[in-house]
Amino acid sequence: MTTTRRKLTRMFLAFFDSEKSSGIVLMICTVLSLLIANSALGTDYQSLWSTYIGGLSLEHWINDALMAVFFLLIGLELERELYSGELSDFRQALLPMLAAVGGIVIPAVIHFSLNAGTPTQSGIGIPMATDIAFALGVLAILGKRVPASLKVFVVAFAVMDDLSAIIVIAVFYTAEVSILYLAGALAVWGLLFILNRRFRVMSLLPYLLGGAVMWFLMLKSGVHATVAGVMLAFAIPYSHKADDEKSPSHKLEHFLHKPVAFIILPIFALANTAVVFAPDWMQNLASANSLGIMAGLLLGKPVGVTLLVFVVVITGLGRLPADLNWRQIFGAGILGGIGFTMSIFITNLAFTGDGVMISASKIAILFASLGAGSLGFLWLYFLGRSEELT
Repeated sequence: MTTTRRKLTRMFLAFFDSEKSSGIVLMICTVLSLLIANSALGTDYQSLWSTYIGGLSLEHWINDALMAVFFLLIGLELERELYSGELSDFRQALLPMLAAVGGIVIPAVIHFSLNAGTPTQSGIGIPMATDIAFALGVLAILGKRVPASLKVFVVAFAVMDDLSAIIVIAVFYTAEVSILYLAGALAVWGLLFILNRRFRVMSLLPYLLGGAVMWFLMLKSGVHATVAGVMLAFAIPYSHKADDEKSPSHKLEHFLHKPVAFIILPIFALANTAVVFAPDWMQNLASANSLGIMAGLLLGKPVGVTLLVFVVVITGLGRLPADLNWRQIFGAGILGGIGFTMSIFITNLAFTGDGVMISASKIAILFASLGAGSLGFLWLYFLGRSEELT
C-alpha cells in the first residue's frame, strides 16, 4: 500500500535546516566551553562572563537580553504553528499538544517526588523543556530513516514544551513583582496590539521599538525579561496565508533564524556551560536534584510523551499519521529528553546565587542530554524505520 507522504512547507524546511546546523554549532561551543573552563584559563574565562557592562554582568546581558530575541523567535514560530501550521487544526494539534503535556508533567513529577520539601524543590522546572536544535540535529543525521511526519511531530511538541517553559518561568520563577513596571509593560503590549489589530500598521519599526521598551519595563518589573519576547511576537501582524513573505511576522522570523541559530544560542552555550568539574562532581550526580533532572529527562520524557499520545489515540480524540508507529513516537520522546538550552536557562533561575547547585545541575543536564541524544539516535536508527521506508 502506498502511503501519501506529507509535504513540508518551505518555512518548515528552512526551519529544520537551520536548527539541525545550529545543533552542531551548539555542540562544538559546549565542548569548547567545557575544555576552557577546566583548563589553566578557566578562572579568567569564568571571570569574563561576570564582567559588568551598563549595570548588568555580561552573562545577564546574554541571558536577559539576547535570549529575549530567542524567545521572540520561539513566539513567532508558535504563532505560525497556531495559525497555519501543525497546531492550526485542533484534532491534528491534539497529538503534539498532549504529547508536550506528558513530556512536561511526568518529568516534573519525577523531580518533585525526589526533592519535595527540600531546597532543591525549585528545580522542578529543569527537566520540563526540549531543545529543538539538538533534537532536530539528531533527526537530520538519521535522514530518510525516519518519516517527515516524525520531524513535524517533534517540532510541534518541542515548541509547545518551550511555551510551557516560558509560562513556568513567568509564574514560578518570579520572586518579587513591581506592579507599576509590569502595568507599564502590559500597556506597551496593548498599544502594539492595537496598532496591529485596529490600525493594521505593517511596518516592523514601531513594534521593535515598542518591544525594546517593553523588555526594559519587564526587566524592572521582576518578571523575567525574556517573557517580553514572546509577548512581542503575538503583537506583530501575521498573515494566515502559508509562507506569505510580505507578512511582518514572516519577515522577522526569516530574518532571526540564522542570527539566533549561529550567534545567540552559541554565545549562550559558551556563557552557560563554563562548568568546572570539581573533584566531587560524580558524587553530586547521585544527589536528589541531579537524579531528578536525569531521570526526568531520560525516563520521564519518553514515558510521558508516549503515554499521553496513547491516551489520545485510545480515546479516539486523534490518531497517528499513517507513516508513524509507536516505536517512532517513543523514539521522539527519548529525543525530547535533550533539555540543554531551556533546562540550563531554567537552572539559572531556579538556583540564583547558588553556584555549586547551578554547576551540579548543569552537569546533570549535560549528561542527560548526551544520553537522550545518543539513545534516541540508536533507537530510531535500529527500530524507528517505517515499513513503507524499507
